[in-house]
Amino acid sequence: MPSTSCSSAASSSPPAVTASADKPPVICLMGPTAVGKTALAQALHESGRFQLVSVDSAQVYRGMDIGTGKPDAATLARYPHRLIDIRDPADPYSAADFRADALREIATIQRAGSVPLLVGGTMLYFKALRDGLADMPAADPGVRRRIEARAAADGWPAVHAWLAEVDPAAATRIHPNDPQRLQRALEVYLLSGRSMTVLHGDSGPAAKESDKSLPFSLGFFAIQPPDRTVLHEKIAVRFKQMLRDGFVEEVQAMHRRGDLSESLPSIKSVGYRQIWQYLEGHLDYDGMMERSIIATRQLAKRQLTWLRGWEDLQILCGPRAQSIATILKYVESTAT
Repeated sequence: MPSTSCSSAASSSPPAVTASADKPPVICLMGPTAVGKTALAQALHESGRFQLVSVDSAQVYRGMDIGTGKPDAATLARYPHRLIDIRDPADPYSAADFRADALREIATIQRAGSVPLLVGGTMLYFKALRDGLADMPAADPGVRRRIEARAAADGWPAVHAWLAEVDPAAATRIHPNDPQRLQRALEVYLLSGRSMTVLHGDSGPAAKESDKSLPFSLGFFAIQPPDRTVLHEKIAVRFKQMLRDGFVEEVQAMHRRGDLSESLPSIKSVGYRQIWQYLEGHLDYDGMMERSIIATRQLAKRQLTWLRGWEDLQILCGPRAQSIATILKYVESTAT
């Protein structure tokens, strides 16, 4: 099990992953928010060997730029990212959508003679690519309204307690302050009569073999923060800069459309939900800022939790040049 901090990883480095010699490599660059994934991906792109694919559940949406940390137009022109700006915020995007899109983009990049470099912090998307997906029921607006009504009446902790009754394992994994995942786990149970944990378990043996059946070799690399306190400070500084850059005005433009609501996955994104609540008068400005920073820190904590259990993960520590060398060595190992 990999460490989740560079300080401890440096003292007990995990064994370096190696690519399968009979399959072309696909690089997966993971890590918590605000840790520097984009900068490393851009540096790797400079080598001329890679094409970039975004693995971000919010950057897929057009018009959601500042709050998602999306590279600006000039940066995207220099470092093109696939799977950015491919959906309207009113059109939900799922892990299944990502897997289909990613497989298509990977094949296109490989046909062009480049190495796909998937970069982002949506760990569920990386898992969907590696393991495939269980056969889950589609979203149901009526069931979602029922869950949201319970949350409005009793609070999300009560919804979490409800989930614990029907799917204790999922309730252990999902934080009480993660409404989107709570809602989905309960929705699956209410629609199918079976818990998400059971459904994932039914597909477990096949899922464990799915990465072996992929026509490429997945190499997982993660940038880890040197210190949790430093990461928390970076998150606060970055969010305040987003506000100065016009984050509230970005969400105001979405709010004025009239066809978006807090029930959509796009508006549930960290920061967007809190500013939406501010615009609707449920939070004051300071409360919005505080809750957004807390929510972002909770997101980073969940991302680190995912990484702690990730198999065959290489932790990237030290200077950027060292991380670049590690990833290039993995790519070159396919030729040996």
